Amino acid sequence: MSGGSARSLGKGEACLPRFAATLRRVSRPGPGGWAAPERSHAGGSAPPGQVPEGLIRVYSMRFCPFAKRTLLVLKAKGIGHEVININLKNKPEWFFKKNPFGLVPVLENSQGQVIYESAITCEYLDEAYPGKKLLPDDPYEKACQKMVFELFSKVPPLLLSFLRRQNKEDCSGLKEELHKEFSKLEEVCKPHSKS
Repeated sequence: MSGGSARSLGKGEACLPRFAATLRRVSRPGPGGWAAPERSHAGGSAPPGQVPEGLIRVYSMRFCPFAKRTLLVLKAKGIGHEVININLKNKPEWFFKKNPFGLVPVLENSQGQVIYESAITCEYLDEAYPGKKLLPDDPYEKACQKMVFELFSKVPPLLLSFLRRQNKEDCSGLKEELHKEFSKLEEVCKPHSKS
């Protein structure tokens, strides 16, 4: 903690540094060479060439929590990929052919197939690359995991808002919302913890 007196962190707040550290690690190539170097594209830039055989391309934005979901799945499953960051404030025109909404993440394979929307990209990766399954085969268990995923989907945007506002204005409302969302997650995860 910087300056001031030390205080103990609440349960939800203790998770924030670990979550932020995970997001930072996913942004960088790992020791196994799981990701090709990142490139950025903005308005007026030429579209990238064909996706190299054996890789999947991820159109992303470095700080987008939704794109990070997809990158986490790629890393967890050990799928070779390259990242192309899109400037979301100045999107290249060609990007709207990949996703008509102009949002990230977008996956593209060497056959030119394109998949977008973070939850859909994650499920696609789990099914198309079955080596290490992230979702169970049992329909009920899969539905339960998806409900937790949906519950957690409120956290990244809140965390991003908190990080953007820090030191600029009062964040007590956001801290309270984050604490509430992490508390819900803790309740859902309690039956599955090894205590």
